[in-house]
Amino acid sequence: MAVRPASLFTVTETITSIRNPLLQSIRRALQRGESTPDGLVAVEGRHLLEEALKSPALVEVALAPSFWEGYTGDARRIQVSDALLAQVASTETSPGVIALVRLAPLRRMGDLAVVLDGIQDPGNAGTILRSAEAFGACGAVFPPGTVSPYNSKAMRASAGSIFRLAIAPTLPAGFHLYAADAHEGVAPRDVEWKRPCAIAVGSEARGLSPEIRERATLVRIPTARVESLNAAVSAAILLYESSRK
Repeated sequence: MAVRPASLFTVTETITSIRNPLLQSIRRALQRGESTPDGLVAVEGRHLLEEALKSPALVEVALAPSFWEGYTGDARRIQVSDALLAQVASTETSPGVIALVRLAPLRRMGDLAVVLDGIQDPGNAGTILRSAEAFGACGAVFPPGTVSPYNSKAMRASAGSIFRLAIAPTLPAGFHLYAADAHEGVAPRDVEWKRPCAIAVGSEARGLSPEIRERATLVRIPTARVESLNAAVSAAILLYESSRK
């Protein structure tokens, strides 16, 4: 990777207008739940920024009214008012800091991954990422039709796991595919969980896509007195079962 000029990181700037091109780019990325044209991900709040700084990701820009004591990152630091930051943010109030982060090029999915098959709720998506990391998964697949992993609510719900998992639009070849289903399939305790394996969870409204249903071994989580479980809960249970065995 080319070395950036040192001045990019050492000059502290001040932006006072919402019309600034950088602020406009960040606001569009947050509104659309996608990366910027430069391939950077907008991160809101101190906690997520600290998670990014501890990860292989590269923090390139940090926008804040002031910079907290002890911050030692090399990012280009730009001062903006709290009022201006609130206009850019996806939250109702100022998050205190917004950063632009370049995710590390994590190439491998490892031997355990999760597939978010049409998941639309960003809170569910982020929670699934958190569970995936907690139970040893190395990657997550976001096929077309699924909420963006860079949606601000999804990133907050991931609590930083987004920075440490390989994210891809398709599942690499060679994975044994298992999928959660509310009505049919084998019980989790009876699954062999051949590795490498991927666990798919369908959308909240439509369930599994026909493509996933045709390819996967269906796994039904037994429940009492309720018809089905939340997508994030189902993913967590199957990820735990897979890691346990």
